[in-house]
Amino acid sequence: MAILTLELPAHKTQTAFNLRRWAELLADRELAKVEGRIETDRHGRVIMSPPPAASHGSFQLEIGHLLHNLLSEGRVLTECPISTADGVRAADVAWASPERMKELGEQVCFPSAPDICVEVLSPDNTKAEMNEKMALYFDAGAREVWFCDRSGAMSFFRPGAALPSRASELCPGFPQKVELR
Repeated sequence: MAILTLELPAHKTQTAFNLRRWAELLADRELAKVEGRIETDRHGRVIMSPPPAASHGSFQLEIGHLLHNLLSEGRVLTECPISTADGVRAADVAWASPERMKELGEQVCFPSAPDICVEVLSPDNTKAEMNEKMALYFDAGAREVWFCDRSGAMSFFRPGAALPSRASELCPGFPQKVELR
């Protein structure tokens, strides 16, 4: 029996698979009725998370609002599906420069990460899980990954840095703590 081999680099093969699988999931009417976050692993299996607490959405909104005001030239996205080496992950908030938006296009799942990917932490998020997600976003092309903890304190990371920066390089005016109104 002959074995089919693909000549595309592994990341291009994974991205093509992720984009096809995401399109299938979006077309699934039964899955559309399910409340909560949907992501996939690298094999296309669905990963579901329950709906977050109300404060989670409030932090997403406030972070998006701040990004929109501070980086008005780019585009703010929420629940942004990104193809990664380990399936499709959805950043809580993301920001893409006009140049990056031209690269990403208007797809339902981005083949690479926006410039900034932000995760609002939930009580059940582990440090290992968030470090893995950060690595996936950087591998997919993010220039910064930010975390917002449950008190609104922000952590800003750049590729290869083990410790957070004191401020974002892409958005230096972003506050170190997000206050909910």
